[in-house]
Amino acid sequence: MSAAVNVSREHITKTPGVCGGKACIAGTRIRVMDIAGWHDAGKSPAEMIEMFPHITPADVYAALAYYFDNREEIAALFEEDRKWDAYGKTQPSKLKDFLAARAAASASTDGG
Repeated sequence: MSAAVNVSREHITKTPGVCGGKACIAGTRIRVMDIAGWHDAGKSPAEMIEMFPHITPADVYAALAYYFDNREEIAALFEEDRKWDAYGKTQPSKLKDFLAARAAASASTDGG
């Protein structure tokens, strides 16, 4: 008789205070949803490892296994990020205002 082993537990963690408690590759701040997004965008595990040489193929495949086992959770995280992104675009930006004022001042002194 064989027993099921949860291999991804060695590679995937959820730690309060790290990436908002979202599932990450253990010991990193690389979220499972990041791996899932790159996978869905056509990146291979080898390309992901090139981007982050400190992770292993087992880390990437464990993240993908977590993603495939928890698609609803990951989809909800993507939707939450999309909503925050949309909300952020509606908020005033002191930096954008400052840069616009600086560009206008520069244009007026340059004769623009």
